[in-house]
Amino acid sequence: MPKLRTRKAAAKRLRASGSGKIMRRKTFRSHLLEHKSASRKRRLAGMAVVNERDEANVRLMLPYL
Repeated sequence: MPKLRTRKAAAKRLRASGSGKIMRRKTFRSHLLEHKSASRKRRLAGMAVVNERDEANVRLMLPYL
């Protein structure tokens, strides 16, 4: 059976947690930060778990994750 290809765009954006969940960065944290409050920026700083409805598609994109 041939090797499976990894979607490189997804590999750069998604990571697996220690328990095997797929983690993503939160949105709205890349630019235009001047008017956002400090508490909002702190809340957006962490990682988030990918929704369970999207997880099957993500696992197809990242077969060796």
